[in-house]
Amino acid sequence: MGYLRDIAVEDLTPLDAAAELQLLAQEIADHDRHYHQKDRPVISDAEYDALRLRNHAIEARFPGLVRPDSPSKRVGAPPRSGFAKITHAKPMLSLDNAFDDDDVVEFIRRVQRFLGLDAADGVALTAEPKIDGLSASLRYEKGALVSGATRGDGQVGEDITENLRTLKDIPEHLSGDDWPDVVEVRGEVFMAKTDFARLNAAQESVGKAPFANPRNAAAGSLRQLDARVTASRPLGFFAYAWGEVSEWPFSTHADALAAMGRWGFRLNPMTEICEDLAAVLAHYARIEAARATLDYDIDGVVYKVNRLDWQARLGMVSRAPRWAIAHKFPPEKAQTLVRDIEIQVGRTGALTPVAKLEPVTVGGVVVSNATLHNKDEIARLDVRIGDRVIIQRAGDVIPQVVEVIKDARPEGTTEFVFPDTCPKCGHPATREGDDVVIRCTGGLACPAQQVERLRHFVSRNAFDIEGLGTKQIELFWNKKWVQTPADIFRLEAKSRAAEAPLEDWDGWGAQSAVKLFNAIDDRRRIALDRFLFSLGIRHVGQAGARLLAKTYLTLPTLLMAMDDARDRDSDAYHDLVNIDGIGPKLADTILDFFEDPQTRAIVDDLANELDEVIDFVPPKTGSPVAGKVVVFTGSLERMTRSEAKVKAENLGAKVAGSVSKKTDIVVAGPGAGSKRKKAEDLGITIMDEDAWLAMIQ
Repeated sequence: MGYLRDIAVEDLTPLDAAAELQLLAQEIADHDRHYHQKDRPVISDAEYDALRLRNHAIEARFPGLVRPDSPSKRVGAPPRSGFAKITHAKPMLSLDNAFDDDDVVEFIRRVQRFLGLDAADGVALTAEPKIDGLSASLRYEKGALVSGATRGDGQVGEDITENLRTLKDIPEHLSGDDWPDVVEVRGEVFMAKTDFARLNAAQESVGKAPFANPRNAAAGSLRQLDARVTASRPLGFFAYAWGEVSEWPFSTHADALAAMGRWGFRLNPMTEICEDLAAVLAHYARIEAARATLDYDIDGVVYKVNRLDWQARLGMVSRAPRWAIAHKFPPEKAQTLVRDIEIQVGRTGALTPVAKLEPVTVGGVVVSNATLHNKDEIARLDVRIGDRVIIQRAGDVIPQVVEVIKDARPEGTTEFVFPDTCPKCGHPATREGDDVVIRCTGGLACPAQQVERLRHFVSRNAFDIEGLGTKQIELFWNKKWVQTPADIFRLEAKSRAAEAPLEDWDGWGAQSAVKLFNAIDDRRRIALDRFLFSLGIRHVGQAGARLLAKTYLTLPTLLMAMDDARDRDSDAYHDLVNIDGIGPKLADTILDFFEDPQTRAIVDDLANELDEVIDFVPPKTGSPVAGKVVVFTGSLERMTRSEAKVKAENLGAKVAGSVSKKTDIVVAGPGAGSKRKKAEDLGITIMDEDAWLAMIQ
């Protein structure tokens, strides 16, 4: 589905948006694991930021398609094994990004709108370099350091207390006497460039591999199981924020930072208070100009609303505070040669062209492939084998070709002819309606699609079967042992009945075979939403699967509803299309999937091989509005509409934009019109803003 990256967000259809959000969620999660768990990112910060920016833009345009596993709801990656776990008393949030001056302007305007300020009202910001290191949280009780943890997934981190105690920038006991009884100080662990150079020289002198960059060196040093190794490494720490506190007497962010300096923490000397936009952008320019001369890596500038009472009102979205943003530095580009253009066939039959490149280093990473998205993009760029091109590591996991240097084009090159048949199975490849993608029409008769569907089935967010990856799936498929998902759960029986059981195959053995069979058996119980996601229904990602699970609760109920919904005039069909985030087009795609006899047989066969498809259990909350559908109409006087919506959603309510028979509460302020009238006609509970606030408080 890489072709979707070529479509502007405003031109995406809901189906395209849902498909790309699914892909983005998977890609970003993979990169989070590489960055936060393995300390070995495989893409540049600019490319990663572009992925998140695209995800955010699509979610903003299609709020009903926001997925439960959306990167906007997640920070980092789950903590790896090897250390004890610490649950953060307050989540360690990530930051949204700004990529140009206009984004910064919009950030300030967004703050003003949320707080109900006039455009002329000033919003003072603190501005500080964004350190490229490893985030850590330090908990002090009665002034003494009691624990320290990594960010982890934002909720749970790794307990690296003893390692953090070895850093000279981290006090064992707070100085002064104005610190709270309980305070969590947060900041960034980093390695200076000069120290990094000396460390790598020492590594190479004893025959050890050098670290890739200072960030990796800092992360690797901090995550040593032996704290003595950490103590031998030159690590620094800049404090910049706080978590849980027993009391907090400060009124501004700058005052709080100054207090942390008094308590013995190192603060970044380039942090400034900027009273207006001009000052903010001027400070950004100064930091960017000084970037090369600093002895530590930075990748942008962080702005934070200075007033803490405004920070409290602004609150946060699922993974980031509304009161802060990171203004990132521009991405990098490079020039290289197109050696070949290959066509890849995806799970849904999409034919995606990929440029095979003369390897080139961009942003510290060697790049040898770049996406060309689709047939139309190749024609637009007029890219040919033998061309010299500009590539950019932003906007796709595979870097993208952004320009062809036609003045350098060698003689004799010819236009690339996009195939009209599938390179894997020979079936015709055609467009569907006005879709930009060209697909193989072979369906399950296409080996590429069969294998890709099986790979999807065992992927991390589906059945997640350990030891059954791409290589093993292709092996079993070629051996005719696995042709459908249910065959996976019959592998052990097939092996026992075979003349050459699995343990006798090259590269296997009794232990590895038993390990695989046990891993498969461990997945004979699976949650309904994961089961649905594993089926690979077109345009149904994790969010869509969870929506279906949340609506129908059990697999038998869902299958019965799909059967009933074949009648497009039935209540079952109307219930399906009215699910927020589904709609008629996606509903028809889902029904087409379950109506196909071959597909339905595959689903039933799979269900019969499992011990249980676990029913969906709605989350519990003690809020009086949890599970209620709420509509706000008219003017609100004690908070902005945005604040009211956020507060309601945080309490478990669902905020809708229109009144229907499923609406539970209408909060009507002055000027309420047709929505209030419709609520009266339907007998829905109507309350004013004061009554609403009294209820939720």
